[in-house]
Amino acid sequence: MNYSKMKTALTIAGSDSCGGAGIQADLKTMLANGVYGMSAITALTAQNTMGVTAISEVTPEFLGQQLDAVFMDIFPDAVKTGMVANAELIEIIAERLRFYKAKNIVVDPVMIATSGARLISENAVEILMEKLLPIATLVTPNIPEAQMLSGMVISGKSDMETAAEIITEKYGCSVLLKGGHRINDANDLLYENGKATWFEGVRIDNPNTHGTGCTLSSAIASNLAKECDLKQSIRLAKEYISGALSAMLDLGRGNGPMNHGFILEKNRTKSSVSD
Repeated sequence: MNYSKMKTALTIAGSDSCGGAGIQADLKTMLANGVYGMSAITALTAQNTMGVTAISEVTPEFLGQQLDAVFMDIFPDAVKTGMVANAELIEIIAERLRFYKAKNIVVDPVMIATSGARLISENAVEILMEKLLPIATLVTPNIPEAQMLSGMVISGKSDMETAAEIITEKYGCSVLLKGGHRINDANDLLYENGKATWFEGVRIDNPNTHGTGCTLSSAIASNLAKECDLKQSIRLAKEYISGALSAMLDLGRGNGPMNHGFILEKNRTKSSVSD
């Protein structure tokens, strides 16, 4: 790899003190996928594999200053946004990304937890829909989030296709609707330019899945930064996720993280064998 021409990606998300999700997972993923990762932190969290115990959000002004610092020096080839809990922070993100004419924007709309709990306010959801999604290249909702964005109940494959079409038409961005929640478990649907493409995944029996959504969106952004098209970016990202899960890392007493660096371990093994 020619590191003098290394592509760059920016993650705008919260910090996970446990390292399995958020900014930490994003930066690990970006490095493993061959791009230089940068960050703008929306919130600090005190969390581990068993849950979140405290959150401290940054001010909109400070978030804007972080974004200015990045864009004025190392302009990112792609941007990924993750959990942003309040409307003011979402507004400053959308405003700054528009101002700098950011490209390859992947929005992970972290609105509803796997448990079904709402993670951001109704007002914040409205701002995300109104100002952030229309400038996105891709949005990556899970089933509950897609139901909120589309306004319909999703109970099977055909519903996923209908919901993805609705979201694209409403917000003008492509959609990767992630399976799961017992609906097409490992299969994801891309709706782009009026066409639906299914990406079949292998169901990996690993209970440690903390940060999979963050990791997938960051891997997609990394591939877009490297000038892959959307379909190739998603295919490569899903392969990376499968590898990270298959490594069977087992840390912590709760829902543990994946091994984001499994590729680096493979390379070290190959190097030692050749030596």
